[in-house]
Amino acid sequence: MPSAAGKNIASVVSRFGKRLLSFIRQRVGNEADAKDILQDVWYQLTTTVDTEPIEQMSGWLFAVARNKIIDRYRKKKPESLDFLLDTDSDGSASDLAGILLDNSQNPETVNLRALFWKTLQEALDELPEEQRAVFVWNELGDLSFKEIAELTGEKVNTLISRKRYAVLHLRERLLTLYHEIIEH
Repeated sequence: MPSAAGKNIASVVSRFGKRLLSFIRQRVGNEADAKDILQDVWYQLTTTVDTEPIEQMSGWLFAVARNKIIDRYRKKKPESLDFLLDTDSDGSASDLAGILLDNSQNPETVNLRALFWKTLQEALDELPEEQRAVFVWNELGDLSFKEIAELTGEKVNTLISRKRYAVLHLRERLLTLYHEIIEH
């Protein structure tokens, strides 16, 4: 990046940084998420400033921040399998999470882990291809809905809906296994 552009970016950061962070903090749950989103805004600024002119800097920054906040909420949709990975009050993994994240070679743990992955694969195989693909790309491949939309040509809302149906099916299928494991 040329030094003139670097100076311009530094002046934009010092001019708008506090207001932008305050704007983001009001709309997200915690400080860490707010700082992450602010970093994403600054990153987008550095990649955009050299390729296209920004006419109204403050409007552009706040629009990007708003979009990043929306993306964060979409990515953290409540429709997930996080209920399977509950943690204790001290933050340690409990029950199924402890089994799945345990690296020990305890035969019982190894068998339960294998049973979970086998059951998950069977449940995934029961899904229509479109639902399975969206779930796998988003949850296991860590692709955003926007990235999946670019790959498939589908609308983001369609992809979100497909994932929702996949999660509902997987929850139902894995809940029985979850109860069997924690009651074991």
